[in-house]
Amino acid sequence: MKKRWLTSKTCIIAAVIGSVVVFAASYAGAQAKQPKTFCNPVNLPYNFQNNGAATYREAADPTIVIFKEKYWLFASKQRGYWCSDDMVSWKFIEPQGLPLDVYAPSVTIVNGRMIFFGGNNTGTFTTDDPLIGKWRNINGYAPGCIDPALFVDTDGKVYLYNGCSDVNPIQVVQIDAKSFLPVGPHLPLISADTKVHGWEVPGDTNTEINAKPWIEGSYMNKIGNKYYLQYAGPGTQFKTYADGVYLADKADGPFVYADYSPFSFKPTGFITGAGHSATFADKQGQYWHIATGTISVRHMFERRLVLFPAFITKDGQLVTNTYLGDYPQYVPNQMPQHSLMEKGPEWMLLSYKKQATASSVLDNEGVNKAFDEDIKTWWSARSGDAGEWLSVDMEKTCTISAIQLNFADEGATTAAITPGDSYRYYIEASANGKEWHTIVNRKKTGTDAPHDYIELPEPVKARYLRITNVHSPAGAKFSVSGLRAFGIAPGNKPAMAKHVEAARNESNPRSAKIKWDAVSGAEFYIVRYGIAPDKLFSAYQVYDATAVDINALNASVGYYFTVDAVNASGITVGSRPMVKY
Repeated sequence: MKKRWLTSKTCIIAAVIGSVVVFAASYAGAQAKQPKTFCNPVNLPYNFQNNGAATYREAADPTIVIFKEKYWLFASKQRGYWCSDDMVSWKFIEPQGLPLDVYAPSVTIVNGRMIFFGGNNTGTFTTDDPLIGKWRNINGYAPGCIDPALFVDTDGKVYLYNGCSDVNPIQVVQIDAKSFLPVGPHLPLISADTKVHGWEVPGDTNTEINAKPWIEGSYMNKIGNKYYLQYAGPGTQFKTYADGVYLADKADGPFVYADYSPFSFKPTGFITGAGHSATFADKQGQYWHIATGTISVRHMFERRLVLFPAFITKDGQLVTNTYLGDYPQYVPNQMPQHSLMEKGPEWMLLSYKKQATASSVLDNEGVNKAFDEDIKTWWSARSGDAGEWLSVDMEKTCTISAIQLNFADEGATTAAITPGDSYRYYIEASANGKEWHTIVNRKKTGTDAPHDYIELPEPVKARYLRITNVHSPAGAKFSVSGLRAFGIAPGNKPAMAKHVEAARNESNPRSAKIKWDAVSGAEFYIVRYGIAPDKLFSAYQVYDATAVDINALNASVGYYFTVDAVNASGITVGSRPMVKY
């Protein structure tokens, strides 16, 4: 890769690891204005579901298409869909004539029309103006079709891929481009192979070896002359929910498994899961991967959407960049996405496991749960009243550039948000914990944004942050799963992790144990690995330990490993990757 050097008054250091270029900048004094950023989970008004006794938010199984120079985002179980000019600000459309209470709708563009295929006997629908939102039915075909994925080949032929089962394979059938009825046989394509594909084994750490995975969520891309059939497993409720890929020379196969699978994998961090997705090129030609992240506490289908940059290597490997994938990233058209670590500003998490206090605590929902980097746990106040507050001491005066607020909706009693029933709050900063000034004001102009992300107009220097509730929607208590402050803390980055060792499990080559020496000053570690020394595209974040078992490997190939050390001042990348077959 050609090195791209940046110009600035700050000191720029470039390190090359294989084909991955890593840029690190020191932030002294006032920070130069950064391009706009976003942060996963995607900041959307996720729809409430009411499933028996559980009330929870959900959006999953997403797809994004470009139509009339706009981005259109569809997901499961929503009251409509979203439209955007830039993939940052989204407008919600409530359409007429669409079956909305469906899982995993497939949307594509055929002959200048937007086609919505609902699957599961809901039919096929079309519109030439989705902004107005009037749709008409084409047919009612979809018998037995679950998790559909329509694909239009470069020769104009249309194919339907589908399947969602722990028994039956993903299959394909050719579809007429006008009637959207089958014109050929249904062909079986791919099934699970858990004896070889460790990531297909169910469980949060791929250890439920006697359980059957669900193979689902297919999606097709043609890149160059190759067909990339992606699919999800082992189950949407697991942290290891991921996407693998098979390759072929024709749209209907035969397909060959890509040994670098899963190509979309995020088993660790604040929000986990990166399966049942869509890979697409934006208006500038940069690839993106919109995927399903999991919470799965109140219900297994309690899920969110996550968006990652993607790219193709020179030899055709499909890569989804999930490295610190829930930290701030540059929005589309801000910066090329060529490598793992140049996708966003050098902002680190400042609030991880820092000392916190609150106005009140509900039962055993300890205040520390708002700072443990786990969306599955949360702090809750005893009420949703105005004046409930949560505060954190970051221990040092830090430069804060962005804040993400993840609300937990503890005790929500309604599955419908009415106009004006939104999160309203304000955030204050302090240097000493006594004198406070407001840096974010949402007292009167709140929104229904359970993962509200605020990039500050200018960086703020502070040691303490405090958020105070004004109104919590849906009858919920004031509750937070993550008050996450991003920027730069003073001090040194950790030293490099040393004495990294990796041992493949001889009786189960789907697994390997990686260990290393503790690094003074490191808050956590990131194990990067891959099937070549310059392709360490998979990542495992490790907290409170200096060893990890990775059970997501493919038994048939060798792997290379290295370990990065991380703290609130920056990342120290690992040494030359080592291999263990």
